Amino acid sequence: MNGMELSRDFFEKNRTGFMEKFPEVYERMAVGLVGEGSECFGYDDDISKDHDYEPSFCIWLNESDYGRFSDAIQEYYLSLKNPEEDVFFSAYGKDRRGVFGIDSFYKSKTGGSKGPEKLVDWLFVPEHSLAEAVNGEVFYDGLGVFSDIRSKLLQGYPEDVRKKKIAARAALMAQSGQYNYRRCLLHGEEGAARLALDEFVRHSIHMVYLLNNEYCPYYKWMLRKMGQLEVLGELENGLTALLCAPDTEENIQVKQNIIEQVSAQIAMEMKVQKLTDAESDYLESHAFSVMEHIEDEKLRNLHVMAGV
Repeated sequence: MNGMELSRDFFEKNRTGFMEKFPEVYERMAVGLVGEGSECFGYDDDISKDHDYEPSFCIWLNESDYGRFSDAIQEYYLSLKNPEEDVFFSAYGKDRRGVFGIDSFYKSKTGGSKGPEKLVDWLFVPEHSLAEAVNGEVFYDGLGVFSDIRSKLLQGYPEDVRKKKIAARAALMAQSGQYNYRRCLLHGEEGAARLALDEFVRHSIHMVYLLNNEYCPYYKWMLRKMGQLEVLGELENGLTALLCAPDTEENIQVKQNIIEQVSAQIAMEMKVQKLTDAESDYLESHAFSVMEHIEDEKLRNLHVMAGV
């Protein structure tokens, strides 16, 4: 049984208890497993059980109910746990579950109690944080308020924001992979070349998520989920090879070829989505072309690399 199944089963076994104990507020609760942790993405396994692994879930209340009932509900929730169960909690995992305010939960993840409001707000919310706001599963939502905000966020970025972030990633892919990787090698700076290669891979991964209008998760899961994406998910293999293949003289040329192949496929998909009018194989030209397609003047006038 994985963490999501464990969580859902734990709630269903105790659902009646919450209904009977808190009849005046139960119908306004939302319950589920959303947020930080591999179990919220469905990526937990036996190795994951070494920390922060127990039957648990989140309870979200509107701000009025949170002020009135949160302490009592939290106390009851904690009483349901098995005191004999030996669970190691990491410094970051202890307070991930339990009772939260709806507004405060979304504000902590997106910067706004109903999600980002202005386009520029969307631009600078960390992508992994948005992924944590919409992952997992909602088991019950009496009023539907929590789920309404979640549904809005699941639609992805506003199109101008997506374009701005795509432009930034394209410019940084060009700078790190198509330009600086080779130049660092020619200078004999192998460490800098490795950093440039890592930057190219990271920006490429983010780009694939943006072309799917999906939020990129925390770094240790970004490649795993990328391989499941419909658009260019197959690039996972090449990007993994860039990271993992040793830097022999032969492999350096192979890596340079992979960089150009990945860049060409990214540029082609940008054209398919009508994001760019550029024809060059160099992604920087596509970055500036995408900028010209942004309707919002404030976003269009930002630096091309702003928004990562």
